[in-house]
Formats: sequence, structure tokens, C-alpha cells
Amino acid sequence: MRRSTEAFLTTHAGRLERPDHLTQAMERSPQGRPKDEGFAKELEQAVRGTVARQHELGIDVVGDGEFGKLSWNTYLYTRLAGHELVPKGDGPSRSLRTSGGITPERKAFAAFYDAMESQDHHYAHRSPGKRVPDGMMWACTGPVSYAGQEALHADLKNLRQAVDACGIEEAFIPSTSAINPRTNKFYKSDEDYYVAVGEAMRTEYRAIIDAGFILQIDDPHLAALGALGDDSITTAQVRRRAAAHVAIVNHSLRDLPEDRIRYHVCWGSWHGPHTHDVPLAEIVDIVLGVHVQGYVLEAANARHEHEWMVWKNTKLPEGKILIPGLVSHATNVVEHPDLVAWRLQNFASVVGMENIIAGTDCGLGYRVHPQIADAKLAALAEGAARATKMLKGRPVAQGARVG
Repeated sequence: MRRSTEAFLTTHAGRLERPDHLTQAMERSPQGRPKDEGFAKELEQAVRGTVARQHELGIDVVGDGEFGKLSWNTYLYTRLAGHELVPKGDGPSRSLRTSGGITPERKAFAAFYDAMESQDHHYAHRSPGKRVPDGMMWACTGPVSYAGQEALHADLKNLRQAVDACGIEEAFIPSTSAINPRTNKFYKSDEDYYVAVGEAMRTEYRAIIDAGFILQIDDPHLAALGALGDDSITTAQVRRRAAAHVAIVNHSLRDLPEDRIRYHVCWGSWHGPHTHDVPLAEIVDIVLGVHVQGYVLEAANARHEHEWMVWKNTKLPEGKILIPGLVSHATNVVEHPDLVAWRLQNFASVVGMENIIAGTDCGLGYRVHPQIADAKLAALAEGAARATKMLKGRPVAQGARVG
């Protein structure tokens, strides 16, 4: 992975908003992605467009916006054999969530969640996804294996063509962690199921790295284990769960080059109070135990911005890179570049400039309007440039407007 040696590098967490007609075509497709040549060509052009736009806005380490995936995690249902739609409540099921999916935060803010979800969305506007028929749910019902080679290879080809056309040095592709709250109806335990998912996903992980890209493991639920538990869960229990979680993730990453992998943790990242998020300080040592080089962590929203101070007492291991979110997907307010620069200086003061890449809290796509997402990325790039000048003692132009 590139390091911020001469200037603060910039990146983002993955998902950006694709053209709506492509999303509609994907939602209509039984497999979540049409296989006709016309769609493939339009998707290729859209990826080229988003990569060029990221480059124009000043993003150094770009991605494909996850344009080839209808949703960041449910895309696996069509790439992993062994999953199908089944009636809810049909036989035993296991998941990380409590019975009925009622979490402590949902209990504390029941009226808020009822009001928000009555509008059929969680974010600023509709989040894409195939509608699951009433009374049905996705579940693992048979042996898990990887079956998404065709879509995967198309994604790799599209991004390679796009970055080569722009002369971009480094790009990344997100891929889902082995552990997510899916329902297991086949394996003896959730642990057995997650290990099987991890084994299958190694096909995708290795292909991304072999294609010359940085692999980003998306794992929002590691830091959300407390929020997904019951009211009486203790810090010790959260840590035990998290450690077991990381052991499975590391097993799925074994023998892969750490310096080509980064790990994204975002406390579930839904639009809500997040009052039950486990503090970073309570799990930071466990997060650092994931066998990767880069750690992409939320650090811009109001619940976690102060946690840059965790790094005053926690040593970032030698050779590792911290990729803090410096703009948030959880607000339509566009951060001022000077705020981004200030946040970067805070992190640089505790871990060093060369160990930081400026990032976003989570994917901006479908969380904020595309115009706002562009403005946030522009502010991120400008803030990184200002922070570089500040640390190198160069004059900084004041009063510039971004967005």
C-alpha cells in the first residue's frame, strides 16, 4: 500500500451511487445483475466515469464504487452457492442479532426507528436492494462455495480499464467479511458457517489481490457487537465475541499478503443514535489483531470523532496504516477543508503523517445525494492538501470554498 510520505493521500470507504437506470436493471434481475451485453457495456462505462470523477476530485486511492454489486453485503447471496429464500421461522436459525432483531438501541429509540422505517428507508434516500417477498428471508441451506466468478472477473476488468485510462497508481475493491448476520440453517454452528463462508470468499479475496488491487474487507459488525447484543452484555463478553470474530477473519485471510489488504470497521454505520456503540478503546487491540496493513475506521461523526485520542495511548504497530474517516456519510453538511485538515493534524500528532491516509467514515453512496458526496470528496482532498502544507510549513490559502 502507498504511504503518505510527501503528502497526505486520500481514499474513501467504497460505495458510491451508480446511475439509477443501472440500479433498476439490477433490481429487476433475478441474479441481481443482468447478463446481457448491453448492461455489461453500460456498467463498464459507469465504472470508468466514477473512477475518472474520483481522480478529478483529488482522490488518490480510488475504487469502482461497488457499481457491480447491488448491495455491499447481500450481493453474496448470488455469489455464494448454498443460500436461498426460505419462509421466516422455518426451523432453527442463528444470527448475531437477538431474538426478533430487537437491539438495545432499538428499544431505547423505538419511536424514532418506527418513524424512520415507516418511510421504507434508513438513509437520505432509497438504498438499493432486491425486495425480499413478505414472509421470506435469505438463509444458508446447503454447503457454501464460491459461484460468482463471472461477475467478479467483470468487476476486476472494469476497474483495471478505468484506472489505466486515468493513469491512477493504486485502487481498491471492497469484499465482505466472512462474518455478517446471515441466517444459518445448515451448519452445526454459526462458527462452522462463518468458516465455510470465509473459505469460499478466499476465491474473491485472492482474485482482487492477484489483479493488482488493494483488497478491503468490509466488516461493520465487529464494532457493532455490543449494539447487537442484549441489554446486559458486558465489555468482557463483547471482547470475547470480537476476538472469536477476528480469529475467523484471520483464518479467511491466511497466506494472503498483509500489505495488500485493509480492513473497514464502521459500527454498523446505519443512520441512528449509535448510543450503544462499543467505544474504540475497548476493542482497539482486537481490531489491530486483524492481519492486514490498513485499518479504515469511522472518526468523523459525532459519536466517534473524539476517538483520535485513543491513539495517544495505543501504539499503531510498525508498518501499519491508519485510514480514519474525516468526512461523514451521516450528515448532508459538507465538512470544511480546514476541519478536515485539523482532523488530519490530530491524527498525525499521535501516529505520524506517513502512517495516515485520509478517508471517509463509510460508503457515501445512497447515504447522501451524489452532489453532496462529490462535495465531501472534494473537501477531503482539499483538506488533505492544506494539512500537508501546514505540516511542511508552507502558506495555506484561506477562504476557498469547496462544494
